[in-house]
Amino acid sequence: MSVDLAAYLAAERRTIDAALDRLLPGEEVWPQRLHQAMRYAVFGGGKRLRPLLVRACCQAAGGDPELVLEASCALELIHTYSLIHDDLPALDNDTLRRGRATVHVAFDEALAILAGDALLTEGFAVLARYPEGQRWAERRAEACRLVAQAVGSVGMVGGQVEDLEATGAAPDAGRLERIHRAKTGALLGAATELGALLAGADAEVRARFARFGQEFGLLFQIADDILDVTGTAAELGKSPGKDAAAGKLTYPLVHGLEEARQKREELAASLRGAAQALEGEGGVLQALVDYCAGRRG
Repeated sequence: MSVDLAAYLAAERRTIDAALDRLLPGEEVWPQRLHQAMRYAVFGGGKRLRPLLVRACCQAAGGDPELVLEASCALELIHTYSLIHDDLPALDNDTLRRGRATVHVAFDEALAILAGDALLTEGFAVLARYPEGQRWAERRAEACRLVAQAVGSVGMVGGQVEDLEATGAAPDAGRLERIHRAKTGALLGAATELGALLAGADAEVRARFARFGQEFGLLFQIADDILDVTGTAAELGKSPGKDAAAGKLTYPLVHGLEEARQKREELAASLRGAAQALEGEGGVLQALVDYCAGRRG
């Protein structure tokens, strides 16, 4: 029996949002305006994909997803920092995120930079603390290393740099894939591997979960690139067509829209098989692949 993904996502979002609310300082805590900006960004309507992947993969690897709730939230804090900074005038210069004004528009540019900085460091503080107890100490340390590598200069930030440098450049399929494996796939791969790590999986099993997350990130990005061409602001929750207007390397630009769609379908088929091998038939990971591939465009 297949999972009811809509019900699962709604329940996970409620659980994760409640945990994020506990973990973040309240808006009344000094400095109030900074915490208001952090909360504005975090509670802006995200899908909570990264924390729910941590929890789903922990369960698939034989662990208890409730024990890794706070650690999973660390990835949402770090992801939100990356979105705030991505939207800044010096990077993508976007004014709309998830259907609302971006943080530098709703507050100001300086506070947006600092809110992103604070969320990044808060994410690692959470990751270093949870799950609590001495028996988790070694896994917490490895979790910090794993995530830091994923978001650092050879991971997400490196992908952001090359994305900027490739703006306006000639179409290059290898460069495009390298950008998105770093910019999107690295943190998603860390999320899936983190779930297996905290479940106590060995290196071989961890590597299988990491590969799934990395490939899922590529699928997500191909689907996102297609929707940037074909979608509306209401569907996307952000400004459509900005990547093309800015001269960004995208899958439709490099491969053409129809070939990009074909790549999406081929990758989705491969990921369905990988998901079944990791969690059995009809599980959460397979449902997420179907959802991502089904974001029509």
